[in-house]
Amino acid sequence: MRRRDFISLLVGATVTWPLAARSQQEAMPVIGFLHGTSPESRRAEVAAFHRGLSERSYVEGRDVAVEYRWAEGRYDRLPALAADLVDRRVSVIAAFGTAAALVARAATTTIPIVFLVGGDPIALGLVASLSRPGGSITGVTPLNDDLGPKLLELLHEVVPKAAIIGYLVNPKNATSDALSRQVRVAERTIGQRVHILHASSEHDFEPAFATLDQIRADGLCVQGDTFFNGRREQLVALAAHHSIPTAYAFRDYAAAGGLMSYGTSLSDAYREVGVYASRILKGEKPADLPVQQSVKVELVVNLKTARALGLTFPLSLLGRADEVIE
Repeated sequence: MRRRDFISLLVGATVTWPLAARSQQEAMPVIGFLHGTSPESRRAEVAAFHRGLSERSYVEGRDVAVEYRWAEGRYDRLPALAADLVDRRVSVIAAFGTAAALVARAATTTIPIVFLVGGDPIALGLVASLSRPGGSITGVTPLNDDLGPKLLELLHEVVPKAAIIGYLVNPKNATSDALSRQVRVAERTIGQRVHILHASSEHDFEPAFATLDQIRADGLCVQGDTFFNGRREQLVALAAHHSIPTAYAFRDYAAAGGLMSYGTSLSDAYREVGVYASRILKGEKPADLPVQQSVKVELVVNLKTARALGLTFPLSLLGRADEVIE
């Protein structure tokens, strides 16, 4: 082979290989990941989402690309983030939280959507039915809002003599009104007065806890809300500062120093979203995938926090705990 022909072959190779690699990258399916909070607060859940993908042989960077869009607690940013994912023509959108799911649903009727919402997806207008969602959307719904009254009952076991219990809800969460009605029913059952507090930004937290001091509340429950979840360390720190026994909807709070938690396993729910996203990438239609109810519920108690508050968990409650943090 002549030297000039050899050099031409090398030059052609340097052009062809990058083009081939670029073509392969462009052919890789892309998942749009839409979330209302920040990546720092959801690392464990993102890992669970990837486990769900891997169950169907999808690994980020090898078989699938993921475009992450985080609202950082500012729900007003979600429409622009969703629109950007639609403009990028992602293969499927995974929307986490009620606000993200509703925004994604409004942004597109053609790109498949897999949601994770805490409320009733039928009442929210996301699907026609749980068994046959219809359209281009399906997803996973934890039982947390349905478990709101149960959270109140469990806290009542820990502080049975409490006269007033606070319940912190996010009024911007579409499920808050239904939860408040359920709490009012539970209030009569347990015989304790419940004072519902509202917070939709981190600036609302301090006034809410100041109100708890003013009304001399003996306990607090916190709604399982996407925004609250992203501020869990702040909420746990405020509960400790005000020395108020607090029950939360997710294990992360108890692991961060909260007194107790009772609710759906978020890791399991995120994993299920990953499984559904991968099934859609393999060709299944959202309309044929029934909405999954994430029913794995866990009770977690933190003995260290209980001792700091001068509380003792009843043995009957400890016996039901899935995890005891010491």
